[in-house]
Formats: sequence, structure tokens, C-alpha cells
Amino acid sequence: MNWKDLLSTKKLADTDPAPSEWDFYPINPFEQDYNRIVSSAAFRRLQDKTQIFPLSKSDFVRTRLTHSIEVSTVAYQLGQMLTENVKEDKKTEQARKELKQYPDIPSVLRCAGLIHDLGNPPFGHFGEETIGNWFRENLDKVRYKDKPLREWLTPQMAADLEHFEGNAQALRLLSKAQYGGDINVSFAVISSLVKYPTTSLRFDNESDDIRLHKPGIYAAEEETFRKVAAEVGTILEDGTYCRHPLTYLMEASDDIAYATSDLEDAYRKKFFNLDSFIRYYERELGRHPDEGQQLKKARELLERLKAERDGDPSHDAAAFSRWLYYVRRWLMYVVVWKFFHEYGKIMDGTYHQELFKGTFLEFFLKIIKKGAMREFVYDKEDLAPTELSGRTILSFLLDGFVTAALYWDERYQKEPVLDEDGNPILDEHGNAKVKKYSPSQEDNKYLGLLSSAYKRDYELSRTKDGEKDERYDLYLRLLMVTDHISSMTDAYARDLYRRLRGME
Repeated sequence: MNWKDLLSTKKLADTDPAPSEWDFYPINPFEQDYNRIVSSAAFRRLQDKTQIFPLSKSDFVRTRLTHSIEVSTVAYQLGQMLTENVKEDKKTEQARKELKQYPDIPSVLRCAGLIHDLGNPPFGHFGEETIGNWFRENLDKVRYKDKPLREWLTPQMAADLEHFEGNAQALRLLSKAQYGGDINVSFAVISSLVKYPTTSLRFDNESDDIRLHKPGIYAAEEETFRKVAAEVGTILEDGTYCRHPLTYLMEASDDIAYATSDLEDAYRKKFFNLDSFIRYYERELGRHPDEGQQLKKARELLERLKAERDGDPSHDAAAFSRWLYYVRRWLMYVVVWKFFHEYGKIMDGTYHQELFKGTFLEFFLKIIKKGAMREFVYDKEDLAPTELSGRTILSFLLDGFVTAALYWDERYQKEPVLDEDGNPILDEHGNAKVKKYSPSQEDNKYLGLLSSAYKRDYELSRTKDGEKDERYDLYLRLLMVTDHISSMTDAYARDLYRRLRGME
């Protein structure tokens, strides 16, 4: 891979030529992408989507919007650290000199961080699980023209629905630029966004290769993604894809924001206090058999936390925030250090781990990211009612919208009645009998609620009349439903559910 291709400013949709006067006061293409993102409806909707705590009434708790801004900020700063590195190190001197030539890298990272959660549905990860579970439970139950949906779909189409994934949905949303979508960003940004450049049939969350941990490309976007990958140079000799180098930094930014910010939210919501956190931390240190660098750094950071306290419990929140800021800077430092030291493998597409792997902060990150949230937040009774509420809402909406979308395309509402040999059956007038399928009155009401933008996307992406593929178009109508539901905010989904149930 080379940076000239990796930083491609090509877009999925052509843009109008800019007035020549604008050349006097230029804005780099990726900053223009940033402007498009923050002006988009999809980005604004993140302000009312769950990060960790569904349907939270607290103004302090982060939403997907504030989380995305934080990830974008960290990513931009990592890009600056990368391109402005002044550390003299013979092992990384070539990488340092090369990266200094590309000052646009921070801007690409800022954009990727801003849109990394754009495809997430309402109610956070619970929403993702609910959508996937609904299709796993219903593809064999819901029937289309007297056959279960599963019999109509290819294995990959079915897997896309059963493993609904916010990362793949984000790529799908950006791909809509070619049909008139409002987020028409550069290929460099799109490629940097895709953490898992693999399909729903090839992913393996137990793999040593981090690229394969989740599905990141639906069948509907395979052609589009291959076009992007060919342009930026991330297609490998075997036809699979490697990650864009900046994807590693975007992923690390997400981990850093998640580990520090979500932990702070949990503290503010009183899921734990500082004393219980320190006890948990010390217990985890005691379980670590290695007395090496990782444990030494983790102990050092714990002592720093203790030193931040002044003995007044009312000041603990401020002390915890100061400590988390200090921690964040260390995490950023080690990410950039690791990127430089794995630069060769990253650039030839053979590095397959996250950037924290093997660093002196790997164990510490496990303590505060997965361990602490599992200890103090996940599976707690306080969250159960809101989680169940979100699942009930989305399951109900899927019941209605999927049924409504099945027969929406008029091209598939009629078909000849055939005998056992596959010949048309004629009526008494010698005309071929026709079986009709059409949406019910209730279905039409649901269809009236579907976004006109997603209906337009379907009409532009479905197969042409002369090449009709009923199976593929059915798959696209099901994706039209997941597009619509995943775009909803928490409040809109909840209010729509209440209205449809006659509760308000």
C-alpha cells in the first residue's frame, strides 16, 4: 500500500465543479468531508441514540453523538501525533519521515471517528442484538409467496440479516451516496471506517485475525466496497481485503473513548464509587501472574489514581475525571508508538491485531475497558428493564415493517398459477390464471411510515425490469426495513411503538 492511493479523495457520486474563486481560500477535501458529515441528518440523529445506557434521562450521560465526537477528537490527535512525531528512533525513522509528508492524515481520521457509529440502531448494542435475533427467529416463520423467507434468500443474504452489524450498516449508509444520499465522502474516509473487511459468511469472532471478528460488508455493498478497495489499494493477492492503515488508529480511538468515557458515565450514574473501583482494580492486579512491564505500569496508574484523591469523598468525581484524562494520554501515546513499530506489517497488510496488543498498557486496558464495565454495569438489575423495553419496541416494529415490505414492489405482486408440470393453468376463457399478492390495509399504513429516502434507494438499487431477480429484490426490501429501523432515534422508536400500540 502507498499513501498516495490510501488518501484517495475520489467519491462515489460526482460533485459539481467549485467556483474558481474558492481556490484562493482552499479547504482540504477531507475537511470538506467533515462539513458534509456534521451537516447530515444521520449524524444529527446520533444525539438521541444510546451509547451504553438505554433511554437514559440524564443529560450528563453520553449519547452516540457525544461519543462519536470524542472518538473523532482522539483520532484527530492521534493523526497529529503520527505526522508531527519528532522522536529520534532509528527503527522508525523511515516511517516518521514518510508520514510527515501527509498532513491530511489527521483530517481523514477525524472524519472516520465521527461516522464510525453511524450505522448503529436505537438502544445501542441491545438494538443490534435484537435485530439479528429477530431474523434468526423469523426467517423460517415469515412466509413470502407460500415459502419461508429463508428458502428465498441465499445463505449470505440470510446471514447479513441474522448478524446485523452496525459497522456493516455504516458502510451501507455511506454507499447510498451513489443514489443521492447526503454523506458523499472520500474513499479514504470510507476505507478507514471499515474495521472488518469481510462478509457475514466469512467472519469468525474467535479468529486470531482481527479483520474477521465481525461482518463488515453486506452482500448489497460488496461491489461498492470492492470499487473503493481497488482505488485505495487494500485488495490482497488472494482477493481478500486488508485494513486501511488508519483503521487501526480509528479503532484504537474508539477503544480509548469507550474505556475512559463510558467508565466515567457509569461512575456518574452511581454504578460504583471510587473505593469499590480501587478494590476491584487491586483484586485484578492480584490475579495477574506476570510481574513484568504490564503489571508495573498498571500499578503505577493505580497509585496515580490514589494520589489524585484529597480525602474528601465529594471531590472523588473530579479526581476520577482527572485520572481518566491522564490515562487517555498514556493510551494515545502507546497507540502511536505501536503504530510506528508495526509500520512495515501494517503497510503490507500483514498486521492482524489491535494496536494495544503486546504493549505495556494491554493488561491495564482490559482492567478498565471490559473488566470494570462487566463488574459494575453489564447484567445489573438497573439496566434490565430498559434493555427489555428496547428489545420489545424493536421486535414489535420489525414484525410490522417486515410484513408490510414483502409485497411492496408491484413487479412481484402477480404471477401465473402453474400445474404440477410447471405449465400455466387456464380459466374458462382460455386466459392464464393469475395469483395476486399485495400489501394489506394494515401493511399500507406501515408502508406510509417508511422513509421516502429508503424507498427511493430501493427503487434505484433493485434489479432492472429486463434482469429481474426476485430473490435479490426481496433481500433489498428487507434491508430497506433495517435501514429505516436502524436510522430511528431511541425516542422516535419508543414514541412510534406507543402510537402503534394505542398507548398514546
